[in-house]
Amino acid sequence: MHRIMMKFMWKLAIVLAVYFFLSSPCVAEENASNPLAKVKYTDVRAQYFNNPGGSYTWDFWLADGAFMASDKLKIKYELHYWKTDVTGSSESAFESVHLKPIYFPKSGTLGGWNYSLAVGAEWIKDFRNTDQGIGFGGDQIAPLVGLALSNDSGWSLIPLIQHFVSYNGADINMTATRLIAIQSLPERVWIKYDLIVPFDWENDAIPATVEVQLGKMYNKNFGFYAEVGAGLGSDRPYDWGLGVGARFNY
Repeated sequence: MHRIMMKFMWKLAIVLAVYFFLSSPCVAEENASNPLAKVKYTDVRAQYFNNPGGSYTWDFWLADGAFMASDKLKIKYELHYWKTDVTGSSESAFESVHLKPIYFPKSGTLGGWNYSLAVGAEWIKDFRNTDQGIGFGGDQIAPLVGLALSNDSGWSLIPLIQHFVSYNGADINMTATRLIAIQSLPERVWIKYDLIVPFDWENDAIPATVEVQLGKMYNKNFGFYAEVGAGLGSDRPYDWGLGVGARFNY
């Protein structure tokens, strides 16, 4: 089953890539793929990862969304379910639930760019299924700070830094730097580049990844996207990955 899904996601990614190269830039709009965008949405996603050593992991995002509690406060939520064979047998279970309030204390313009400063914290509840090769085994708190930048060329840039520390369960102590670039294209199409470089202080490792996402909103309320990713360096968490998602704005 996972081989059929991989073939489908590769074909979808190629189709969207061709569309991208035949398109021209347009004015950027708020895009839910930007974690600092002030939008109300829910995504349903599936990601496949080919791990070092030949095992695989499916990460099913049963819910990945956000809403604006006020003009300056965004609440983001996630629910993850994994299927994997990293233990040598196929296992599946809930992995984690996430809740992330993000506050926007200041916004304005700077050198031709519109900007919005963001601060927040993420609460992560792990479901303790590490004996099945699922999850990281620790409940975490992760404060963050970021800056959302956009201009009339159709580009948005989002640098972020977030520190993850466990308060219960396995020891986790990691600082993640992240840079996202999103280009808006005609016909409500977008492309997103996402580079994440974490510093794992517990294990003295840098499990970096890069991802490219191509998507299209078919109307103001519904969209679809595909993504490809790769692990970077000797500490990479996976070799390569594919994903698809459906987006519901409301």
